[in-house]
Amino acid sequence: MGAYGLQTHIWNNNLKSALLLAGFPLLLLVLMYGLCVGYVGLALEFSTVEEGLRLAFDQLMGIWPFAFLGAGVWFLIAWAAHQTLINMSTGARPVTRAEAPDLYNLLENLCISRGVPMPRLSVIDTPAMNAFASGISEKTYAITLTRGLIDGLDKRELEAVIAHELTHIRNRDVRLLIIAVIFVGIFSFFGEMIFRNIFRTGVRVGGHSSGRKGDSRGGGILILIAVALIVVAYLLAMVIRFALSQKREFLADAGAVDLTRDPDAMISALNKIAGKSAIDAPAEVRQMMLDNKSDFAGIFATHPSIEKRVAALQRYAGGQS
Repeated sequence: MGAYGLQTHIWNNNLKSALLLAGFPLLLLVLMYGLCVGYVGLALEFSTVEEGLRLAFDQLMGIWPFAFLGAGVWFLIAWAAHQTLINMSTGARPVTRAEAPDLYNLLENLCISRGVPMPRLSVIDTPAMNAFASGISEKTYAITLTRGLIDGLDKRELEAVIAHELTHIRNRDVRLLIIAVIFVGIFSFFGEMIFRNIFRTGVRVGGHSSGRKGDSRGGGILILIAVALIVVAYLLAMVIRFALSQKREFLADAGAVDLTRDPDAMISALNKIAGKSAIDAPAEVRQMMLDNKSDFAGIFATHPSIEKRVAALQRYAGGQS
């Protein structure tokens, strides 16, 4: 594990960002068609399933411009205000050099050593020990540290954590994650809203629903198709969230070692953070953090375990701790 992340990793992240944006319209159409199929199955009169699907397609042709317009507005708002939204969801607040001179000095020295612009610094007043980088451009990049992390780590360890987050910025990991959060947010919103309404109204496949005319069996089949389409769109969006390679954490750990020349500091920081990193924040934001422990024994884990990361540093970076 040689040091700072590979240029190919940066190119790969840029490609993934482009693919996310390019694939969004197709996945949104799948979601919207599923909604139209469900609407036809519940509210319109039709003779056969095929006719119902055609009616749903006609509905889609009428609403897709408005759906894309709404999605575009969401993208613009989230793109422009993502840092404000993240700060609101985590309780983070920006700090000035006068408030945190030691933190600023550590970050500034690291940035000068690699000739990169200095991101902003924010702090979350919580005893949990965690950190994350965010932003989509040099003007918006920020590194956020928790009060527990600042108070619980010594200077070497704190420098290693800051170097880890700075590596995420240099590797363009943060921009990819922000795009993924914006992307998945739309599908999470619609998916959760739809299934909540289904369970609340008690829709039954093969039964009559109030207000709908026509063949109840055909309506039930259409509802099944609608649910399947919505589930596919929702799950594909969630897969995107979990499929962002865990390799980025190993590379950021390696980048911290390259910047500080001190693998033991990164190992010591990870060991101190283990079991103390839990923060009350949305799952999409926790995905961006230094440590995000999975509740499912590694299934859908966004981060490798602390043990694996320490072992990698010991094996490839010469760490001894």
